[in-house]
Amino acid sequence: MQLFYNANISENDTSFSFDKDESRHIAKVLRKTIGDTLHITNGNGWLFTAEITLADQKHCTVSILSKSKEPKRNYNLHLAVAPTKMNDRYEWFLEKATEIGVESITPIICDHSERKVVKIERFEKIIQSAMKQSLHYYLPKLNAPITFKDFINQDLKGQIFIAHCEETDKKSLKSQLQPAVDITILIGPEGDFSVKEIEMALQHQFIPVTLGETRLRTETAAIVACHSVAFLNE
Repeated sequence: MQLFYNANISENDTSFSFDKDESRHIAKVLRKTIGDTLHITNGNGWLFTAEITLADQKHCTVSILSKSKEPKRNYNLHLAVAPTKMNDRYEWFLEKATEIGVESITPIICDHSERKVVKIERFEKIIQSAMKQSLHYYLPKLNAPITFKDFINQDLKGQIFIAHCEETDKKSLKSQLQPAVDITILIGPEGDFSVKEIEMALQHQFIPVTLGETRLRTETAAIVACHSVAFLNE
């Protein structure tokens, strides 16, 4: 099944018109025509089955045939991950985390961060594409970049973890995770969190954890953490 995404389609709609860019993609690139079926999600859990009634490159219109809503997962995972020096590595993380399952992602700017400016619009497109490819109907929320200090000063619910590489007392993430709860996991930059940041996190009741015996890249650590939570909640 090929899945289309449009945030503007509503469960109350009986018909829907795509904008110029999407219409061109559907009618010219994909060569869809009148009578063809499309599957569309609005990223809020809804799946719409629709039939093309007008296949124009500037104005493609569909009639909604049926709709259903996918139930949410029984947990909420928030990954706060420092941007990587190489942008494509962070994009890889966004793609794979979306495929595995994540509710929200926040780029955090840390003391050792080598990249402090990110392209939110491009990141959004990558997440949307990964959602469609993996046939998920909930679009993960991508938050604006925030400093480490501001992030940990938020009112965070559920279990909160910081994964770091310092030789201090840490517990295995898999031994600490609880099923069906809200979970927030901090993943640092290539140079890891600073000692000051780790101390600040501990003062805010973050649980220090390890993701295994080997030293992982930022994007790999984030995916390991994401999969650990998904595996626990299967």
